[in-house]
Amino acid sequence: MTSSIASKLAAPAPSAGAQPHHRPVESQLRGTLLMVGSTVFFSVSDVITKELASSLPPVEIAWLRYATFALLVIPALLMNGGGTILRSQRPGLQVLRGLGMVGSSLLFTAGLPFLPVADATAIYFISPILIMALSVLFLGEDVGWRRWSAAAVGLLGVVIVIRPGTSAFEAAAFLPLLGATSWAASAVVTRKMSGRDHPLTTLAYSAFVGLVVLSIALPFTWVAPSWEQVAFGLCIGILSTAGHWLVILAYRHANASVIAPFSYVQLLWASALGYLVFSTLPDMWTALGASIIAASGLYTAYRERVRALERKRAEQGHGAAS
Repeated sequence: MTSSIASKLAAPAPSAGAQPHHRPVESQLRGTLLMVGSTVFFSVSDVITKELASSLPPVEIAWLRYATFALLVIPALLMNGGGTILRSQRPGLQVLRGLGMVGSSLLFTAGLPFLPVADATAIYFISPILIMALSVLFLGEDVGWRRWSAAAVGLLGVVIVIRPGTSAFEAAAFLPLLGATSWAASAVVTRKMSGRDHPLTTLAYSAFVGLVVLSIALPFTWVAPSWEQVAFGLCIGILSTAGHWLVILAYRHANASVIAPFSYVQLLWASALGYLVFSTLPDMWTALGASIIAASGLYTAYRERVRALERKRAEQGHGAAS
């Protein structure tokens, strides 16, 4: 599953009052390089997923990924309190979040056999816009006309990539769009329970809920894999987990406003790897749509940053007045 945006949203955000100049230039550069590195891992993972999707069902591919994810999480659990770390204050929300994540992974994987990696990645990058919209509906967040306008522009970008009603239209393009929606729902749940549980608790629930759901579905779609396919499935899990870890490290070294734009480098890697492995390149319309989606996402992130700073100043002013 394409994950750079997802990782950005899952990573701990800096405080609203954090100022970029408080971090050394070397640290900011290190954070930027880590973010760019994560996009390489995610893109390679997506390319391997597309290759496997031509011979294995999406449920089986996702199961291999989540099994690897769970195996990597278990040592971290044992080093941080074992079973006690699994005690959640909001277990229902944790399960709901896990379901959203595994649904996102399945839907994105299901679309890859029919779409170029670059197209699927571009469509999936609508996630931040969808998160904003769902936050209004379910969290009561206040969104101004600027961000709604950016959302409309982002959706226009998706329409340009998908091109319904033309000969280039592929119905499978709705699968990564639904996957992005599923991820957005899980991200909203994450915001809902923010600060309630240890980050490792959330990580463990994500791994184990997905593994349980996929294990239940696996017998209905099982295809005996070769050892080579199993190895590729393990690679997908390792690469995506490594990518998530690099994003976490990136946010420790640099401010979100500095490194977030570099997550869109994944669109370039997806195009390059898609050409090298599958001999496909995004056409002019896909490139245009992806650029519009990226621009709308970046502007939305910028406006959210501005609003966070405004709220911080207002709270400080209220505190000083009282």
